[in-house]
Amino acid sequence: MSFAVFSYEGLVHAVSGAMGSVTAMTVFFPLDSARLRLQVDENRRAKSTPAILAEIIKEEGLSAMYRGWFPVICSLCCSNFVYFYCFHSLKAGWLKGKQSTASTDLVVGFAAGVINVLLTTPLWVVNTRLKLQGSKFRNAHIRPTNYSGILDSFAQIVRGEGVGALWNGTLPSLLLVLNPAIQFMIYEGLKRQMRRGLLRELSSVEVFIIGAVAKAVSTIATYPLQTVQSILRFGQFSESAVESKLRSSLRTIKCLLVNRVRTYGMLGLFKGLEAKLLQTVLTAALMFLLYENIASCTFRVMGLSSKQHKRH
Repeated sequence: MSFAVFSYEGLVHAVSGAMGSVTAMTVFFPLDSARLRLQVDENRRAKSTPAILAEIIKEEGLSAMYRGWFPVICSLCCSNFVYFYCFHSLKAGWLKGKQSTASTDLVVGFAAGVINVLLTTPLWVVNTRLKLQGSKFRNAHIRPTNYSGILDSFAQIVRGEGVGALWNGTLPSLLLVLNPAIQFMIYEGLKRQMRRGLLRELSSVEVFIIGAVAKAVSTIATYPLQTVQSILRFGQFSESAVESKLRSSLRTIKCLLVNRVRTYGMLGLFKGLEAKLLQTVLTAALMFLLYENIASCTFRVMGLSSKQHKRH
């Protein structure tokens, strides 16, 4: 197992995944900005994604589309490096040369997701705050923040809210590891099915399509929890200080979901889904396309056999 966990192959997958995700997110970042506004600002009416983007540009300027880009990219790079490294290394150690199955992909994806959440949640809390700083909200109860950068955000959050605040939204994030686990299970499963009987690599179009399908299914299945996660990371929801952390977090998640349904109906749980699907499906599809090409080229350039890469 130790050889598999600390392998060069795992490092190639991690770097390829990180580079692919950073490039894809940069291309579709404005769509993520629209999605986050709809999730966090309850008084903002749910309009079409182009209408939300036009509204933000009119009120806050064109640069608002890429507000918080750097901390998001830093968080995404670290997060995907950890996830891809853990996913491929743990799977290599488990399979030991055997063919993978859907259940293996799901279990390994879940384990990699838990490790990723525990290590990178503070980065996501900070980037959520920075991304929304200076936004013009419809909700008057949202307090303005004044962070000068990533390090200052960490310092202010720890000083004002305690170290634990850096892990706000960890419970829904742990529940949400099902999202990448389902995504990778579907992606790897479709890849295995399409490769059967083929003597060639999958085309770019094929990789793009199966990446999009995998992400669309996982996003729709877990979207209500993603909304709760965004609200908690933003830090503008008060939790009970009397109850235990776990019980308080579970009660908070339930409270947020119930309030959402009471205020907006069942469709309120999916407010911003159009923007999220548009952004996340396109981003994931482009990320998988770049990841496969970067990994394949790296293995080829280094003179390594790509059999292992294909087998996974």
